[in-house]
Amino acid sequence: MAQPRKKPYPELLDAEALKHAKRWFGIIAAAILAIIGLPNNDHAAIQLGGNAYAAPVASSNLDSIAPPGKNSAKPAKKLWVCPMHPDVIQDHPGSCPICGMDLVETEQQGTPQPAHGHSVLIDTATQQKLGVRLATAKMQILSQDIHAYGNVALDESRVFNISAKTEGVIKKLRINSVGQQVHAGQVLYEIYSPELLKSQNEYIDLLKEKDILVAPMEAEDAHTNGKGMPEDDMADLRTNADKRVLVRDKLLYFDAGNELIDELARTYRSKNVVEIRAPQSGFVTKIEVHEGSTIKPMDNLFSFANLSQVWVDVPLYPDQLVWVKEGDEAIVKLPLSNAPEIKARLQLIPPMVDNATRTIQARLSVNNARNLLPIGAFLDVVIHANPHKTLTIPRSAVMRTGKGDMVMLAEGNGHFMPVKVETGIETTDSIEITAGLRTGDQVAVNGQFLLDAAASMSDAAQRLHNGHDEGDH
Repeated sequence: MAQPRKKPYPELLDAEALKHAKRWFGIIAAAILAIIGLPNNDHAAIQLGGNAYAAPVASSNLDSIAPPGKNSAKPAKKLWVCPMHPDVIQDHPGSCPICGMDLVETEQQGTPQPAHGHSVLIDTATQQKLGVRLATAKMQILSQDIHAYGNVALDESRVFNISAKTEGVIKKLRINSVGQQVHAGQVLYEIYSPELLKSQNEYIDLLKEKDILVAPMEAEDAHTNGKGMPEDDMADLRTNADKRVLVRDKLLYFDAGNELIDELARTYRSKNVVEIRAPQSGFVTKIEVHEGSTIKPMDNLFSFANLSQVWVDVPLYPDQLVWVKEGDEAIVKLPLSNAPEIKARLQLIPPMVDNATRTIQARLSVNNARNLLPIGAFLDVVIHANPHKTLTIPRSAVMRTGKGDMVMLAEGNGHFMPVKVETGIETTDSIEITAGLRTGDQVAVNGQFLLDAAASMSDAAQRLHNGHDEGDH
């Protein structure tokens, strides 16, 4: 007698594994539904927070659900729903005809709730679990941010030359290299100059003459005998003072500095080699003289640049010019640097397009008093163009979907509704709302995708519910 053919062992194993997988998947889905809940029977909201799921029924042999606003004395009725397909609802346990998952038991709510459209209802505890936070739509100044790069360049108006003002021979050079920082009053070089020597001796002679003129007034009996300085001596003293001022100004013109004048007044001795000092601070950009060089007036010796204020050249494309204008605020920052951001304003937009790059070199005048911006460095630049007052919300509140931009609007009492909005310009943190919201509206800034999914399930279930009610009639 032929023995019944046994099923192969692998097939039995696969069937057993599939059975256990369905069971565990159903348990996990039930746990998720217990957290987020499912649609209520009397409105399209889904109440989250562990409440029983009240769903519309697809089978025709079930009792109709009480319409909103009417009290029903019927006890809660048990229903079974597919966790993956909420439209599959039965009044008895079984498997989903679509995916084969075990249906999850739930109960039909007997207490109707006020309708809020296709919204979702979340209690306070569940909002805290989901981390839902709200933000208020408000009016604020927003601008079109243009991200570009900049190149630090010299401000030509702050470049100056040091030239020789007397004839002589440079004995020692104190400036050694290009890029060296020089402070006002610092010694640049030492020079032997006959003209400087002559001016020193002239100043010393005037100092000696002044001493002779005031000597009678400094005598011990000058105050006791009541005699003053004669008129002629007073006139000579005034003339002497005027001459000393002229010679002193001449020495200062030679950039000898007050140090030389003070030393002459103290020692009454001239110096063969005089130190010439920098008239202002800056960085050396050019050296055109060496030790032992013979110089004469008007010879260019050094070039300096004052970097306390620099230009930042920003290339802009022609289509960006419709946004920007002179005076717009900009933020500049060295890339990969911890240096603080620097605020500046757009000062120059020349009407010339570079033939090679097809860009226009706009310019920012940037304060560089701390010397944080070296010449030639590249910078990150953000220009705040076209500033205007508009309705804004945080960027994180907007959901980008295939049907447009959406937000989850908080209606109060835990109700949220998906609302389509039209957006405008964006910044790092905010986005402009041109339609769909009003000032004072509150929207969810996180967790809104979960809320939107729940509202979509509620909408689908409500449509099935309405279809079932029409079939009963």
